Amino acid sequence: MVEVEVDISPGLPSFTIVGLPDKAVQEARERVRSAIRNSGYKFPTRRITVNLAPADLKKEGPAYDLPMAVGILASSGQLAADVSHTVFLGELSLDGKLRHTNGVLPMVALAHEKGLPTLFVPYDDAKEAGLVHGVQIFPTESLTQLAVHLMGEVLIPEYHSDIDWYQEPHRQYSFDLAYIKGQEHAKRALEVAAAGRHNMLMCGPPGSGKTMLARSLPSILPQLTMEEAIEVTKIYSVSGLLPPDSPVMRERPFRSPHYTISQAGLVGGGQWPRPGEISLSHHGVLFLDEFPEFGHAILESLRQPIEDRTVTVSRARGSATFPASFMLTAAMNPCPCGYYGDPFRECKCSAAEISRYHKRISGPLLDRIDVFVDVPHVDYEKLTENRPVETSAEVHRRVEVAHAIQTERFQGTGLRCNADVTAREVRDLCVVEPPAQSLLRAAMKQLHLTARAFHRVLKLSRTIADLEGSDIIQAYHVAEALQYRHKEIL
Repeated sequence: MVEVEVDISPGLPSFTIVGLPDKAVQEARERVRSAIRNSGYKFPTRRITVNLAPADLKKEGPAYDLPMAVGILASSGQLAADVSHTVFLGELSLDGKLRHTNGVLPMVALAHEKGLPTLFVPYDDAKEAGLVHGVQIFPTESLTQLAVHLMGEVLIPEYHSDIDWYQEPHRQYSFDLAYIKGQEHAKRALEVAAAGRHNMLMCGPPGSGKTMLARSLPSILPQLTMEEAIEVTKIYSVSGLLPPDSPVMRERPFRSPHYTISQAGLVGGGQWPRPGEISLSHHGVLFLDEFPEFGHAILESLRQPIEDRTVTVSRARGSATFPASFMLTAAMNPCPCGYYGDPFRECKCSAAEISRYHKRISGPLLDRIDVFVDVPHVDYEKLTENRPVETSAEVHRRVEVAHAIQTERFQGTGLRCNADVTAREVRDLCVVEPPAQSLLRAAMKQLHLTARAFHRVLKLSRTIADLEGSDIIQAYHVAEALQYRHKEIL
């Protein structure tokens, strides 16, 4: 929380803002001066000092305009009201109107945590602020309207949110599994990955449908819960990416950055740390097409967020921790030209080129991916057959049932899905029948699985069992999970 203090003292006219303000906060002097004058009030021609406490925390953005204006009006005696336990936030225009301000939801949530029940926010941000229950939200259109309200003349009606979380939203997606002919094995792998939110890598020649499969993934993922939706909305609010027609993110994010993205763009960063693509994918999907084309440092920076579900960006002036609980979905070609193993087109890459291409993705990163699936060339017969194809809605229902089983299993543990299970919980949650244990023992020896890979096979087997409603992991569940392991091409 930032407390705005205003002092007006005798001396030459001046307007000074202290407390580590950035350029946007410094420029508030001109916006506040013009807004006060154009709202019919007198701007004091004395020495004005505004302190933003705590003084050792960098202040950025235009959200401090409104509290500074209110402080000046109160200090100069033009506004007789007690505003000591009230939160004001919003950017002022030169005529005194309040503009949309980024980051309203996390600011209101923090005010609620600190026990400050009354908030004045820009009128356009009232729906977003209303997502936090237990606070009084007053949507304000202008500085004049706010001053009149504080003096008790014409009151601003309190805003009450009309969002029904339990109303089933209309799910409409541009991509559906029904549009994809063939690739039944890849569709099954997609369903398993979605049910437990496991990381996935698809490998196949150009035009085989990898990108279309990935873009169909949001249509089968479980619906966001209220808590998840608010977490995602906070990130998009801070980043200024909330859709103008909706105050809340109801659908799981799907982010697909190009392989030319910088490390700061993917992980987060900048002079003052901002969320990157992995945080914008929180509780959703991060799709990396042409996986090996991403820079080595960029790919390696994914390892820690995949494990910890958070990412910390450190700079000389401070650090910030952002949530990063995302489902990584990647796609790649089998070789640089894309046709290694294709039955119709000849591959022109040498063995050394193919090996170098695959070594761009390190072993530790591959070890953090649960599902590997080949997406082969689609035959003419598959493309032209009229057999009914399963839709995303049908797959979504099965995924929702498996997700409900996991929600009940992890209640009170802080875990959300099978992919979040750590090595400590695997033994208790993944009960394996004796024949499946024998299969796992043989797989450990023959496939040379690491301890992390062994636990990931168990977690994937647990998800496959959940899709069938089985309490115990059986041998064929483990067999299916093992076939999704990484296979060396050369």
